[in-house]
Amino acid sequence: MIFDKIIGNERPLSWALSFWPVITAGFVGSFAATWLCKKIAIRLGIVDKPDNLVKTHKEPVAYLGGIGIFFGLSVGILAGLYSLKDEVFFPTAFRWLLGILAGGAIACFIGVVDDILDIKPIQKIGGQVVAAVALILAGVLPDFVAVANFLNWDAPQSLNLILGVPFVIIIVLGSTNSLNLLDGLDGLCAGVTAIIGIAMLLLSVHLATWMTGETSEFADPIRVIICLSLIGGVFGFLPFNRHPAKIFMGDAGSMLLGFMIAALFVLFANQGPRWLMASLIVFGLPILDTATALVRRAISKKPLFVSDRGHVYDQMIDRGMSLNKTVAICYALTGIYAVIGLITSQIKGRYTPIVMIIVFAISAIVIWKKGFLEMEGLRGARKK
Repeated sequence: MIFDKIIGNERPLSWALSFWPVITAGFVGSFAATWLCKKIAIRLGIVDKPDNLVKTHKEPVAYLGGIGIFFGLSVGILAGLYSLKDEVFFPTAFRWLLGILAGGAIACFIGVVDDILDIKPIQKIGGQVVAAVALILAGVLPDFVAVANFLNWDAPQSLNLILGVPFVIIIVLGSTNSLNLLDGLDGLCAGVTAIIGIAMLLLSVHLATWMTGETSEFADPIRVIICLSLIGGVFGFLPFNRHPAKIFMGDAGSMLLGFMIAALFVLFANQGPRWLMASLIVFGLPILDTATALVRRAISKKPLFVSDRGHVYDQMIDRGMSLNKTVAICYALTGIYAVIGLITSQIKGRYTPIVMIIVFAISAIVIWKKGFLEMEGLRGARKK
């Protein structure tokens, strides 16, 4: 059966449970920091004002929620590092986790600057590239040499750097901007990220119980620590962000979460193509929404970087759905992608690309048939 070998015999499930301080620290740190950031943002006037077009909330809402999430993430990762302090691989784990945290800090900082000063898109992209470089300098790269060896090609070690650098930059740009675009409704981006994080945690625990691959000894706990920190940080923020939101994560939060997901993509790619593709399917809703927005703008010959109400979730609301129902549907869709991704991880590697193509092809057909690629005016979605 497909699920006969979900749990391996190299590590018990209790090994993963031993990291409970990570998610606890992430939740408590994020909850406390978000509460404080809300107070500071209101006092300093750092708020998101409605414009009755893209920003449809009724009253100004505090920004800086992303800083609260970052604090929770940081506390969680530090708790994870402490749990690894006696391991022989601690220096490598320290370098990788520090690189991931540094990249997250850069992504969050660029987002804060954008929230306050509204910088140009090219400047945001430049900051995201710098965040990606933090991963590269820490050595967080996919193992292309292992893939080449699997294909009976004697590849040099430099292949990891030659292909890994552009791969990491593309993954970071794609993931950070996808979650940035998804952050349009109360509780949407945070909730979707939480579901994705839980699914990626299940993938990580599965890999850890099998302990496969040359880097498994330290890569497995790093994946688990990042997932638990991410989940804890998001759940600590969500009570303040559920409708009606008391604070927004802003670009600081969405870019931070996108970067952390990107780091997980690279860590899964380090395990092999099958795990990367499975994790990409788990991330299906942000990919679908971003692709829909870009294709629709291109078809309509509208600026690609001008915000509008043509996102999937915006079009649901413009067609008469309530905010809560729209968010619930997006959660359900994320859950469906997550389940498909988890199942895909259990099939033979040669079938994984076929499944991924079928999943996104069906998604594209549904988007097209439902009229989500049509547009009215510069910023309007087609109404029904």
